[in-house]
Amino acid sequence: MQILLAIILVLGPLIFVHELGHFLFAKLFNVKVLKFSLGFGPRIFGKKVGDTDYVISAIPLGGFVKMTGESVSEELVPGEKDRSFALKPVWQRFIIVAAGPGFNFIFTFLIFLGIFTMAGLPIARTTTTIGEVVEDGAGAQAGLQSGDIILAINNNPLNDWQELHDIVNTSSGEPLSLTIKRDSETLSITTTATETDLKNMYGETTGQTGYRLGIVSQVEYDFKQVSIFTGIKASALHTYDIAEKTVISVAKLIRQDIPASELGGPIMIAKISGQYLEAGWLQFLSLLGLLSINLGLLNLFPVPVLDGGHLAFFSLEAIRGKPLSVELQEKFMLVGLVMISALMIFAFYNDIVR
Repeated sequence: MQILLAIILVLGPLIFVHELGHFLFAKLFNVKVLKFSLGFGPRIFGKKVGDTDYVISAIPLGGFVKMTGESVSEELVPGEKDRSFALKPVWQRFIIVAAGPGFNFIFTFLIFLGIFTMAGLPIARTTTTIGEVVEDGAGAQAGLQSGDIILAINNNPLNDWQELHDIVNTSSGEPLSLTIKRDSETLSITTTATETDLKNMYGETTGQTGYRLGIVSQVEYDFKQVSIFTGIKASALHTYDIAEKTVISVAKLIRQDIPASELGGPIMIAKISGQYLEAGWLQFLSLLGLLSINLGLLNLFPVPVLDGGHLAFFSLEAIRGKPLSVELQEKFMLVGLVMISALMIFAFYNDIVR
């Protein structure tokens, strides 16, 4: 139940925003919208208003906007041809489909704009508090715990994490004496850093080595109040930065620079969402913005069934002056469906293994 609730809290708004983009531009271009569904599968409840049936369905892993003339093999009712998606100019169909991912990007921008202008611009401040202890690392073996505050190393008081990093990195495997504050106790722990292959932010081995304890700092933030104009600029840059890193990460997954085991599905999303929700609403909203960008970019991939596949078809149609044949489009759709289904099964498998 907790996993289901987390999925609804995270995926619900993202799916709604995505489908709202399709819906609004379909209405703008006078396309008849038959159904606006959040979720797949059996209908839970809904209401028909005008031409459109607004529905909440049982499986909260997606959604769809069903339009007249959307299917390549659909028989059109003569009286509704002027409201058919298939008979609209290619540029209008392109915009209707692109509006879904586009609204996801706008949603991310607005989330961070709200955070930056209301809470303030976050300025990272490193501490000497341990945020995470890597399993089987030197720190874990020595008994270090998340929440421990490292006061000194080799009797040298520490001001920030960078000082700790530099001392550990140049220790050459010599024993290190740590003075730790744990709750109300002050402890002395001796440990030895191990030589480790260094990795970049994408998890790739850089070819360099360094001495590490297997501990990660707890990063805290100070919030600086900024004007609306600074907030707009910061939000736009942050949205672009997330999008760029997402594209690079996907490219590295495809090239297998990052192991496919890193790919996660709904269970992993639910777990991470629960952790961020416990950390506070700012962290949860930040995660929502991150996932919205991911959803928008994923849908732009030129894979049939996804929005990007349709956009590729429309681009070919604009270049050729006529659409691909119905039979060829249906074959591409089948291939795309198999690809997406296989990817979802693999993501579920990774989640279960974790």
